[in-house]
Amino acid sequence: MSDLPDRAAIVVIGGGVIGCSVAYHLTQLGRTDVLLLEQGSLSGGTTWHAAGLVGQLRATEAGTRLVQYSTSLYERLEEETGLGTGFRRCGGLTVARTPDRMTALRRTGASAAAYDLECEILTAAEALERYPLIRSNDLVGAIWLPDDGRANPTDLTQSLAKGARSGGARIVERVRVTGVTTTPVGRRRRVTGVRTDRGDVEADVVVNCAGQWAKAVAAMCGVTVPLHSAEHFYVVTDQIDGVHRDLPILRDPDGYTYVKEEVGGLLVGGFEPEAKPWVSPEHLPYPFEFQLLEEDWEHFEVLMDSAVHRLPVLAETGIRAFYNGPESFTPDNQFIMGESPEVAGFFVGAGFNSVGIASAGGAGRALAEWVVEGEPTQDLAAVDIRRFSPLAGNTSWLRERVVEVLGLHYAVPWPNRELESGRPQRCSPLHDRLVAQHALLGTRNGWERANVFAPPGQEPALRYSWDRPHWVDWCVAEQVACRTGVAVFDQTSFSKYLLSGPDAVQAFGVLCTADIDVPVGRTVYTGLLNGRGTYEADVTVTRTGADELLVVSSAATTVRDLDWIRRHVSSADRLEVADVTSAFAVLGVMGPSSRDLLSKLSQDSFSDNDFPFGTSREVRIGYAVVRATRITYVGKLGWELYIPVEQATGVYDRLMAAGAELGVVPAGYYAIEAMRLEMGYRAFGRELSPDLGPVEAGLTFACSLGTDRPFLGREAVEAVRVAGPSRRVVSLVVADPAAYPWGGELVRRDGVPVGQLTSAAWGATVGSGVGLALVGERSDGAVTREWLASGSWDLDLAGTRFAVSVGLRPPLDPVSRVRPAAGPGGGAGRPSSASGPPR
Repeated sequence: MSDLPDRAAIVVIGGGVIGCSVAYHLTQLGRTDVLLLEQGSLSGGTTWHAAGLVGQLRATEAGTRLVQYSTSLYERLEEETGLGTGFRRCGGLTVARTPDRMTALRRTGASAAAYDLECEILTAAEALERYPLIRSNDLVGAIWLPDDGRANPTDLTQSLAKGARSGGARIVERVRVTGVTTTPVGRRRRVTGVRTDRGDVEADVVVNCAGQWAKAVAAMCGVTVPLHSAEHFYVVTDQIDGVHRDLPILRDPDGYTYVKEEVGGLLVGGFEPEAKPWVSPEHLPYPFEFQLLEEDWEHFEVLMDSAVHRLPVLAETGIRAFYNGPESFTPDNQFIMGESPEVAGFFVGAGFNSVGIASAGGAGRALAEWVVEGEPTQDLAAVDIRRFSPLAGNTSWLRERVVEVLGLHYAVPWPNRELESGRPQRCSPLHDRLVAQHALLGTRNGWERANVFAPPGQEPALRYSWDRPHWVDWCVAEQVACRTGVAVFDQTSFSKYLLSGPDAVQAFGVLCTADIDVPVGRTVYTGLLNGRGTYEADVTVTRTGADELLVVSSAATTVRDLDWIRRHVSSADRLEVADVTSAFAVLGVMGPSSRDLLSKLSQDSFSDNDFPFGTSREVRIGYAVVRATRITYVGKLGWELYIPVEQATGVYDRLMAAGAELGVVPAGYYAIEAMRLEMGYRAFGRELSPDLGPVEAGLTFACSLGTDRPFLGREAVEAVRVAGPSRRVVSLVVADPAAYPWGGELVRRDGVPVGQLTSAAWGATVGSGVGLALVGERSDGAVTREWLASGSWDLDLAGTRFAVSVGLRPPLDPVSRVRPAAGPGGGAGRPSSASGPPR
């Protein structure tokens, strides 16, 4: 007879550290009808053989805050539950063997200052003082993070489980989930429960925290969870003189290794340059509890040799145990969280890429809040499951990608890194032409896109560097061509959605900050906000018919946008939402000569009177009929052409041929980035996020605040407008044109950290580094023009400070396209007369 209940409000699948953390936090939020199911014993999957490192500093502020919460939770959990977590703040030392690595560490130190996290830059001699066992004569330097620590994974899991039980959750081990049941509800399917080998359980919510089994569990109900297991190796040594409980965690990323104290000896592991994938997620063995894979000393040799070099004492120390435990990795090395777009009520928390112990506390709380509130309560875009398209679930692709992703875990974190495996995946119809024109290709959401074009005789290849990159001069030439003549951009990767039906304008309009009830043939720039008044997307909306809208958004946000729209329109609304991304190629024809070029190929008029800004209509280009929208994201006269894919090559060839006498050039996304920053145009995922609203972003012009028109999040926006924003997005120009900012750098006012660059590039028209930054006082006082104007501002480029000017106005005047006087101005961000959506 089964001891399972017939029903639970929330079922959590997986009793590892993540599942137990979610269950614990659900009870902390007052949800007591929680059932956690584990196919074996708690922590018996990936958790038990985790190294237990808890490093606080992450690449983003949101990620850092998650781990900071984890550490505070782990410290107090023993007092609450009576079970220890093994957490100990011992500090973390990361060493650098090369100047490039040291530059990366200095940037890390600046990020720590931005997040108000204690961090110290050390010399090699100072590193040796912190960790006397290391060889230091080949080190360039190091960083020290005193609040880093370590935890015991099994103890931590048991403590979280006890806390969950005390809060009312029920935990049942030795139950294998064999199915997930769903039912149609309105436009979507909704989860109704789980099937197990001990009976069925009805549920309103199912949370998939099944670790490396999460992909297979999600497939039971048609949900894509892109992860793949790889073998992860470490050894534990015999006891060593001088090793004690408070020995810091040591990371030697140039040698691919990490080291921590383990019962008087050392645990030595790492992330080898070429990983070893395990079996496919669909064929994981069962049972597989507290098990390891076969030893592979040959594969581990590169890590052990490096560790012996850094810690010579290892050459004369015995090995007590060899661990080869599989764990799952994702295509972009970020974990996966959130409610699935395919099935309502089905949540996922998995794919933690070797940072599960550090992230479990914060991630468990964030996911539990998402379940309870129905949407994220903070910016989780970087880990949101909706960042992936269904193509990312292809097992063959994942197997190839995971080898590279794990291998890059300790690589130098170049800001413009392009992953190389699993390509090409999605190609524009113009792909072969771009390659023939020497395009240096990058990827976005699987799309191959031209970043920049190499001149004749130059190889279109990336060579990574912290200094001014080799391709900047190529990008400058494209910017100049666009500013003075005409350039053609292949922007086919834009996400495109067709909303149609009698209620399309009204139903979607409630989600838009701007009024989209405009005449047919008009285009509107608008934000999509949540109830907190912060950004979920920003898009352009073209009214293509009385009951039809064309919505255009970023290439990276297709699944996220469609999910947001579908879950926020009523099932009673007469509205159909279709993804038409792959149906149309998009060419951006931009520059002062763009009108002349289009006129050479069309009998239609492109004059200001006949085709004013914000107009969209069908026109004839050569043998094709295409939709032309007069809009720009680079700050010049220009049109976006939406072309049926089967006619794209013909249109492109004619544009390039007819434009030859006008000096037309193909141009890429690096040029778009530089020119949009000169104009101060924002981008979702950088300047716009679920933590920021229109007032902070300077985009209130795109909100109908001067009318009585309602839109989602309006009350919250108005409240911030009255109180004044504590942070603002500002434009920034580096005074020294030799300095090259990448984005992410620390911004200081009067020597005090106040924010970070969210985006950066080298602007050809400004003649210097340009960017957008998010700045604010730590006292949370309102950011005013006076505060911006009164300070002395600088930018930290890997420890070197460069003077900068900041302001609310863009570096280039949006009307005259010339640089205004330095300092804060009266503009409020992107002007509606010259704006386009981020792509």
